[in-house]
Amino acid sequence: MPRGGRRKTVALSCRQVVLFVVMTTVRLDQLLDALEWVSSEMLDNAAFVCRETGTIYWSSGETGVLDEEDDLPGDIDDTEQYVPVPGKSDLDLGNRLVFKFASRYLADQYDEVRDIFRRKGAYRRFKALLMRLKLLDQWHAFSDDRTISALEFWCETEGLAIEK
Repeated sequence: MPRGGRRKTVALSCRQVVLFVVMTTVRLDQLLDALEWVSSEMLDNAAFVCRETGTIYWSSGETGVLDEEDDLPGDIDDTEQYVPVPGKSDLDLGNRLVFKFASRYLADQYDEVRDIFRRKGAYRRFKALLMRLKLLDQWHAFSDDRTISALEFWCETEGLAIEK
């Protein structure tokens, strides 16, 4: 996986005093990939952002690190140095997002959407409904927008900045 990050300097002014805060940046595309990796239901996956460099470290519960060249740092559990990337459910990007979309764009089919999500294979059936109603592109735009907003807020709370 590609790595890297840069530092971003932010000027804060308070009563004639200017304070410069250096924030580590994380690339949005890498953070989105890490979010998908962590949110995978197939494996016990984790990803961590180095607060100093913005590097993302990937691991899988089944195999340890993602690839042999990518050893996890020995102090990966140090929350002062590394922050675990949250999963979609941690950011309210799972079923809640679907129901927000449904209440806004599928009011007449809201009960059908609720029924869809009571059984396995819900996302496949939900996307089939969206394709039938010609709303799949609108769903993707809605989901992408909410995902980026949630990641921006998460980064802000963790003292990180997103590089788009």
